[in-house]
Amino acid sequence: RGNRVKRREFITLVGAVAAWPVAARAQQALPVVGYLDVTSALSGLDPNLQIFRQGLNEAGFIEGKNVAIEYRSANGQYDRLPALAADLVRRQVTVITANSPVVALAAKAATTTIPIVFSLGSDPVKDGLVANLNRPGGNITGVTFFANVLLAKRLDLLHELLPNAAVIAVLLNPSNTGAERDLNEIQIAARALGVRLVVLRAATENEIDTALANVVQQGASALFVSADAFFNTVARDRILALAARQAIPVSFAIRSAAAAGALMSYGASIAEVYRQFGMYTGRILKGEKPAEMPVQQPTRFEFVLNLKTAKALGLTISRDMLLVADEVIE
Repeated sequence: RGNRVKRREFITLVGAVAAWPVAARAQQALPVVGYLDVTSALSGLDPNLQIFRQGLNEAGFIEGKNVAIEYRSANGQYDRLPALAADLVRRQVTVITANSPVVALAAKAATTTIPIVFSLGSDPVKDGLVANLNRPGGNITGVTFFANVLLAKRLDLLHELLPNAAVIAVLLNPSNTGAERDLNEIQIAARALGVRLVVLRAATENEIDTALANVVQQGASALFVSADAFFNTVARDRILALAARQAIPVSFAIRSAAAAGALMSYGASIAEVYRQFGMYTGRILKGEKPAEMPVQQPTRFEFVLNLKTAKALGLTISRDMLLVADEVIE
């Protein structure tokens, strides 16, 4: 009898074994978001990633509970993106997210069937990502904050802060598909203001060191950093440190750069953009079709001034500019 298994125990044992594959299948059935990032989203400290997750939560999805996220980061090396996108396609993720035009284009080249959700600062129609903003068509939709459209306004604000700046350096990333288009917009705005531009190009941290080594010697009185995912994240602090050594005021498109020491920033609320980014991803996980989801656009734009940086640079900010600013960091 000691070697026998009681009938009730046997049934329980068989039931448990039979249930195991079901549990395993249920776990495998979690939808998977392929989070493709040109920078380094693998660090859970990225505030934008945290806001993206909040947006997902609002759509009803919690990482590890009812959705899994596969992270792929190019760490600023744009040429790695096609292979990373192809890897996510091979893994048959449910949806791919892309946080810049070059990432979205890599994802688009890798699949015509897996839904893609983008968050970017350029015009997705001009980038060739969607047919139009209201009915994107295909397998792609997302959020654009049109940072390129705001370039002229941002240059104008920088000129108002520094009316005597006759020469301004512009930093572009040649790996960014919209870089030359952005330069054209900035040049038109600069001509209207009577400002001469010094154009600097860099796609790696070493190239940034070289490009910014002699900004003052080139006659520039300020640095205008184009809206680029690499500049805004991985390279941001390096750019600010190099500019600070030469006492050069810096303008970025995102608030976090102004908080980190740039003189000013002007652009859409990135917190709002990434929240929408997460919510749109959640809606696709629920079964909505990208082709029928209009590209979202932000409603909040922020002009942020760093008064501490202004004082360190010996700049006096007029009362009018302080009143115009949405936020003054002291």
